[in-house]
Amino acid sequence: MDLNQCARPVTAYKRSFDTFGAVPDVVAEEVPVALVYNGISHVVMMALPSDLEEFAVGFSLSEGIIQNRSEIYGMDVVPACRGVRVELEVSSESFMKLKERRRSLAGRTGCGVCGLEQINDVIRPVKPLPRTATFDLQHLDRALAAMKACQLVGDVTGCTHAACLLDDHGGTIGCMEDVGRHVALDKLLGARGMRAPTAPEWNSRVVLISSRASYEMVQKAASCGVEVLLAVSAATGLAVETAEKAGLTLAAFCRPGRATVLTHPERLTNAGLPAQRGVVIDSVAERTFRRPAEESVS
Repeated sequence: MDLNQCARPVTAYKRSFDTFGAVPDVVAEEVPVALVYNGISHVVMMALPSDLEEFAVGFSLSEGIIQNRSEIYGMDVVPACRGVRVELEVSSESFMKLKERRRSLAGRTGCGVCGLEQINDVIRPVKPLPRTATFDLQHLDRALAAMKACQLVGDVTGCTHAACLLDDHGGTIGCMEDVGRHVALDKLLGARGMRAPTAPEWNSRVVLISSRASYEMVQKAASCGVEVLLAVSAATGLAVETAEKAGLTLAAFCRPGRATVLTHPERLTNAGLPAQRGVVIDSVAERTFRRPAEESVS
């Protein structure tokens, strides 16, 4: 990622206690990115101007437009007026799926459901997931630290979300960041879809996200075969329901030393011991979960 491309210096005016004055600051870039399939513009999303091929592939996979990267025959990233166009040539079968699930051209910042024309297009069924992945929550602290270290733009702007693919020991196989949580996840899923055929470690099915676990985050992850989704913040009711039906292991409030397991705990252990649903796992003991009032739900 080119930090100069994704962030810009500005002059800000800050109040600090009794002082007020001009200070240098840095803000994240945000540009409209149009995804164009076989010459037809499908959706416009707001995103950081980086890793856009990965975004296009991940969006195509997580939205069910394609099943694998090989269904994209060509792709070009083209600068446009105040934004970027990603032009994709996809198989005729994929293009037919796309036309059946049309979107309007305007979307908000990384919103996974903005612009959908039919309510039924939002609530899409997901095939039940296999049970091949496991993760020991004793490695969660390492994963959280690694995710923070990967957020180069977020470190200087405080303005990005991240999504990380984890190995068995909490190390990051890959990490993507964006101003939108959905876009960050799509970029990661796209990188996974592009690299897994030649790099076996990218077949990992465990993902950590810096945001809340909303319905569309669960749906995107499950649609791409992710079996374990670990979220730093809260999960919504529909996200829990969707994860339960899809067979996805969902844990919320993943913070140093603890996590709240909401669905399918059988894939998780804590220092080798089975995790349980609906309780906090911490490094010392299991306890009934009570969310602190100051917890973020971003």
